[in-house]
Amino acid sequence: MKLGIFSDVHSNIEALNAVLDKYDSFDEKIDKFICLGDVVGYGADPNACCEKVREIAEYTILGNHDAAVCGRMDYTFYYDAARNALDWHAKQLVEKHHAWLKELPYKEIWENLAFCHGSPVNIEEYEYVINVDHAHKLISSWDDLQNVTFIGHSHLTKSFCLDKDRGAVEMDGPVLHFEDDKKYIVTVGSVGQPRDNDNRACFGVYDTEQNTFTFHRTEYDIRSAARKIFESDLSSDFAKRLFFGI
Repeated sequence: MKLGIFSDVHSNIEALNAVLDKYDSFDEKIDKFICLGDVVGYGADPNACCEKVREIAEYTILGNHDAAVCGRMDYTFYYDAARNALDWHAKQLVEKHHAWLKELPYKEIWENLAFCHGSPVNIEEYEYVINVDHAHKLISSWDDLQNVTFIGHSHLTKSFCLDKDRGAVEMDGPVLHFEDDKKYIVTVGSVGQPRDNDNRACFGVYDTEQNTFTFHRTEYDIRSAARKIFESDLSSDFAKRLFFGI
């Protein structure tokens, strides 16, 4: 079975459509899609992205931007541009998508896999796992972790192998191989706002038979996505960063 796993769409319908087209082009079809959260935020098409994700995803996880927009978390401490964007998205979203976001789970478990937005520990705090020190701290929660935990949130592709005796080590892609006696944290990157200095939309495929995850990238119409932001009340910085992948 092939699982299409993606995260952090951030209201970028151009990027999301490009990713889904790329999935469709693969020789082997995707059996299930999983979205790891932050369908909304930053970009100009929150309703279109919610509609598309609701249509195709088997599981969708609640991201911090999703939680903020639908009233499930306090975001007054966010910096001005991000806070204003969340206010704008809350006004733009139609009621059915508000209701959907209000029902999304913080975590899903499927067989030996876990899906969440940020760290699987203190899950409602949306903590980052972006370096070896962060990953090493998760070993104390070993018994609560699945074999592989897929996360988003950082918009990076940082992934880590946890070994009870040796600690945590960072893994290199584009193909990650998993062993049964270890635990893994895999950050799947961002569809709609990559921040790893590569402006192409990022997504991946988990192969249940091979027990592997493969990162993929695809170009999309950044100019159209950016133009919509420039023409809205959103900060122009959200558009500019799309061109640089930061």
